[in-house]
Amino acid sequence: MQVVTLLNDLYTCFDAIIDNFDVYKVETIGDAYMVVSGLPVRNGKLHAREVARMSLALLDAVRTFKIRHQPDQQLKLRIGIHSGPVCAGVVGLKMPRYCLFGDTVNTASRMESNGEALKIHLSSATRSVLEEMGCFELELRGDVEMKGKGKMRTYWLLGERLSSTRG
Repeated sequence: MQVVTLLNDLYTCFDAIIDNFDVYKVETIGDAYMVVSGLPVRNGKLHAREVARMSLALLDAVRTFKIRHQPDQQLKLRIGIHSGPVCAGVVGLKMPRYCLFGDTVNTASRMESNGEALKIHLSSATRSVLEEMGCFELELRGDVEMKGKGKMRTYWLLGERLSSTRG
């Protein structure tokens, strides 16, 4: 029951935060929370900005989040972000679900699993889109070996600057 209570508290917190961004919660499986932007309604390159801002807000919330049965413990959230094409659609009759398929989903998952606690791990594809925005603080993490992908150059999202010269 402690795990169920923890996840309910956490997902309730996250659900309230994501309402402030142009994102769509696809699913939660166990302790994984999958969000997408640019689907089901396309938003061009704004997807990266929306997910980046949402991720920074989630990370900020987790820093003060209290685990009821372990109030002295810090939740160790890992966030992974990747940009690219996906196939999406509703699957099933008994319990229809909006599902995402494709390498982009797998790569986003690898960004999370190869990340670090309380950090936002980005692919080069997402970094390129965020760089165009000119308002995010990014840091090179380096080349990371990803299962099924080989070495990938990755980055950390550190924050967002208040003023920007671009959109």
